[in-house]
Amino acid sequence: MSNGLTRLTEPMVREGGALRTATWDEALDRAATGLRTATERNGGNGVGLFSCSKATNEMNFLAQKFMRQVLGSNNVDSCNRT
Repeated sequence: MSNGLTRLTEPMVREGGALRTATWDEALDRAATGLRTATERNGGNGVGLFSCSKATNEMNFLAQKFMRQVLGSNNVDSCNRT
């Protein structure tokens, strides 16, 4: 069953308002730069993370540990309340 959507198989970056295919290294560098810029500008309040209840406890633990220890943010939430 097709819903008309195309699955992305390569990373994409926005350049001049349009998306283009990029290498994994470029996409990860841009993501890291964006996180660094947000935390430098606003501290831990500049970033947040929403995790999934379908992820393992270990994955959710690592995600919150990364946010708190690496990015200095307590803005961590999930949909585990259901």
